[in-house]
Amino acid sequence: MASDLGQPGNTPPEAPQGLLRRHLRITAWALGSLFLGGIAVLGSMFVFRQGLLPLIDMAFDPGPQWLSAIRRAGLVLVAIAGYWAYTRWYEKREASELRLKPMALLLGGASGAALVAFPIAVLFALGAYELVLFRGGSSALWGVAAVIAVAAILEELIYRCLLFRVLERAWGTWTALAVQSMVFALMHLGNVERGGMVDAVTMLISATIVGSLWTGVFILTRNLWVAATNHAAWNFTILLSGVPLSGIEDWRKLAPLETGYAGSDWLTGGMFGPESSVITIALATVAVVLLLRAASRRGALHKAMQM
Repeated sequence: MASDLGQPGNTPPEAPQGLLRRHLRITAWALGSLFLGGIAVLGSMFVFRQGLLPLIDMAFDPGPQWLSAIRRAGLVLVAIAGYWAYTRWYEKREASELRLKPMALLLGGASGAALVAFPIAVLFALGAYELVLFRGGSSALWGVAAVIAVAAILEELIYRCLLFRVLERAWGTWTALAVQSMVFALMHLGNVERGGMVDAVTMLISATIVGSLWTGVFILTRNLWVAATNHAAWNFTILLSGVPLSGIEDWRKLAPLETGYAGSDWLTGGMFGPESSVITIALATVAVVLLLRAASRRGALHKAMQM
């Protein structure tokens, strides 16, 4: 059999030692980048919370309600400023993912609400969820909406803009998607600490898929605000339906609807709420596939870096 070595366009395979060194260099670069990015984002938040916020409180005495609003807004602003500084001075690029895109924001919010509203409506129609009481709207929902929005922005900034993007540059889109989504799911384990093994496993599956969903939105749009709006609209829609939000029970009493379960955990989602329902998992999986296919057609999937 004739050898291909020496033919134009063919290169000999990389030696195992060279391949290992290359992977080690890429891993070291990724860990170093995440460390610096973490200092920039999380460090900025820590300095604001422990340093600047107490000074504002002492100097202006705004009162608990205003101080809470300042804390939320300040955390978002300093986190974004830290990320902007990281991209500008370390990555030496413009942070295009921070640009506002009004129409894309509207689509992101509408699609996030619709994606979870549909399975919730199906669960009501099947009798797995039962309406116990209609309370109507409450002004306290505005405060909850603000908390949900802040949490969504910060999670998307940390998990998608920082963690996913760095891993994607190092190892390519597919590996980064899998690793980041699993990390995202593991960080929610505390939400089902009162449950059993089945609750934990189901939650890990559902949170991994939902994390992949928001990563898919980010891959397709490459925009923090679209992913965050989709995320926030999803969470707020769950809250409004009166069921647990990612295992959190605290806000259920503020929901316009008081809802009870009348079905099995695999259908209702159990203690974690509709995100762990088999219907939501199936729909979110389809959405992830469609998002990634659209991203592939746009050439938005990246290969691993070469060093």
